[in-house]
Formats: sequence, C-alpha cells, structure tokens
Amino acid sequence: MDDKELYRQILGVVAPWEIKVIKLDMDHDRVDIYLEWPHRTDGPCPDCGKECKIHDRREERVWRHLDTCQLKTFIHCSTPRVKCSEHKTKTMEVPWADDMSRFTRQFERVAIQFLECSENRSKTAELLRISWDEMNHIMAKAVKRGLERRADEPIKYIGMDEKSFLKGQDYVTVMTDTEGKRILDVAQGRKEESVNTLWEGLTENQKSGIAAVSMDFWKAFITGAEKHVPMADIVHDRFHIEKYLNEAVDKVRRGEHKKLRAQKSETLTGTKYLWLKSKRNFTKENKATFKTLNIDQLAVGRAWNRKELFRHFWSYKYTGSAQKFFKKWYFSATHSRLQPVIDVAKMLKRHFDNILNYVKHRITNAFAEGINSRIQHIKATARGFRNFENYRTAILFYCGKLSLYP
Repeated sequence: MDDKELYRQILGVVAPWEIKVIKLDMDHDRVDIYLEWPHRTDGPCPDCGKECKIHDRREERVWRHLDTCQLKTFIHCSTPRVKCSEHKTKTMEVPWADDMSRFTRQFERVAIQFLECSENRSKTAELLRISWDEMNHIMAKAVKRGLERRADEPIKYIGMDEKSFLKGQDYVTVMTDTEGKRILDVAQGRKEESVNTLWEGLTENQKSGIAAVSMDFWKAFITGAEKHVPMADIVHDRFHIEKYLNEAVDKVRRGEHKKLRAQKSETLTGTKYLWLKSKRNFTKENKATFKTLNIDQLAVGRAWNRKELFRHFWSYKYTGSAQKFFKKWYFSATHSRLQPVIDVAKMLKRHFDNILNYVKHRITNAFAEGINSRIQHIKATARGFRNFENYRTAILFYCGKLSLYP
C-alpha cells in the first residue's frame, strides 16, 4: 500500500476527491496532505445539491487533522467554487470539515472529548499541541453548535438565579430548566435588560408552555416573568426564603450576644452556626449544646423557633391549609418583638401569593443552587475569568447538556 492509499483510507477520502501530494517534514514533526477536486469534474451546489460547472478555486486553506504517528497532520486544499443558476457562485463544501473551521471534524470531536475529561482549556491545548485561543475557538464553536441544535421542545419549569462573576458586585443571571436539570443560558448582569435577553432566547412555543418560574424576590426577575410569560405562575424560591429567615435569626443573635458580653456573659459564644441549623440536622454535640441553653429565655431562641416553625409551610398540599398556617405564623412573628423577624415576616406577606404557588407547583431553585458548586469548580479550574463570553461558554459547555460534537 502506497502513502496516498494509506492516507486516503485514514482520512476517508472519497472520489472524486484525490490526494495529489504528501509532504513529510521530520524537522518540524509534521506531515502535509494536499487534496484536490479534479478540474474537469462538475461539483454540487452547497445549497441545492445540483451538479454545476466549476467556476474557479479559492486560495489554499489549511485544516489541522489528528496526529498520525506522532506527527502533526495538516490538510491543504484550494476549494472549488461552482456557478449555480439559482444560487449564483458558491464555495463547495468539503467532507472533512465544517464551513469556516480551521480543524477537521475528527480533530474537533477528539478535542471536545479531551476537554470534557480535563475541564481545562490550557492543559487540553498543550496536550493537542494547539494554542489556547484555538482551543477556546473549538469550545465556543461547540457551544454555538449545541445551542443551534436545541429543538423547540417544551419547557415546563424555569429557574432564575444570580451568580457572582468577578469580585464585588459583578453578577451574571442564570436561566435553568428545572425539570431538565440544565442551564439554558447565561447573561451578564442582573438588571432587566439581562433578564430580557434570556427570555428572548426562548421561542414563543416554549414560552407558551411554561407553567411556573422559580426565583427570589429580585424585582428584575419578577418584571421579566410578568412581561414575557404572563400566564405562568411565579414561585418564590423556598431556599431563598429560608436564607432570609436564617439571616434574621443571625441578626438577633449578634445583637443579643453583644448585650450579653457587655454583662460579662459568654452564653452565645461559639453558637453562631447552631442557630442556622434545623433541629432535624443536629449532631449529638449540637443537641447536647442546645440542652444547656434556655432558648425560651433568649431572644435568639425565640427567633429560631419562628424560623423552624415556618418549615412546616412547605409540607402543606392544599392552599387553604397553607394560608391558615401562614396567618397564624405571621401573627406570631410580628408579635415577637424581634425586629429582624418582623421585617422578614412583612416581606413574606407582601409576596405571599407567589410564595403560595409553591403548594401548586412544588418547584425550587435547588438545581440552580446545586449547580453553583459546579460553576465554582469551573472558575477555579480556569483560575478565574476576566471575559464574560469565555465564562458563559464554559458554563454552557459543561452544564448546558448540549449536543457539542460536529
């Protein structure tokens, strides 16, 4: 078997494409393969497939292919242009690569597989002997391909959440498919324009099928849902509400701890995380510590009781029963003489209709919260991101459940 026949089989070259020349350069660890479409052979129009006369040939292009025998392999070709009666002059498609790509499909597929395993663009680029920019281009192209392939499938539940991007008050807004457990898209910032960008990325059919949207109390999230999916219910997220209650308990603890220390009492020293836990999650040590505290005589104990009592709200299956429970809880919270607890109770009452929707849909941002650790891992592996588009690309590559391969 001669060299041309060997590479014809390796590359899967099918007639009328021909291998004209193979150049081996051992000094630079590379092999260059020159392909050609015969001059007298008509070619298919890339738009309609009709056989057309060859008009001319473009300047030579080069594609990086998978290594052969540890040698970097490159394909060269001056791609023909055909003259179609319907579509005018068009460049023919080549079977080994996508349009505007600098790599063959096989190379891109392997690069994506390596990237999925390593989760590191720099290490993968080093392994494949390409630059970081080239690796980033392959990754971005894979994500673009995956987003374009997403079918117009129905989405029932949407989650809206925010994540930190850079240090300080720099955020991104993340839209998730709650049932599909995937990130749909990411937008820079958390203002109305960012939220609108995400909603506009969905089709009208998808929007019409959305039953509910889970979110916290952020105004832009509420406004966006009311504008783009007015028929969908808003469900204020359970975990964010529990976070607000925990913050209220901690404010009470800090104030009381300060007063007790002024009286030379260390009763609350070292108990911060005890009050942020649910009793059902107490360890033996937690239970022993809790027994030594006379919680009914402590302001933080009364705040903790209101927080723990509210957990029962999530177990109700009928809106009437849930409303009765909240009414009693609200009276207890607002008569607790604990201002942080009163403030949270009043906030919950203002948004109660949307909180009550949990009973109907029973959705939360649990997936969005859970994916946070995955996003943090992506950031840590990349040693941070300065460019939002690279950050978005990485999140969608690893968390979007996209069809990435060419």
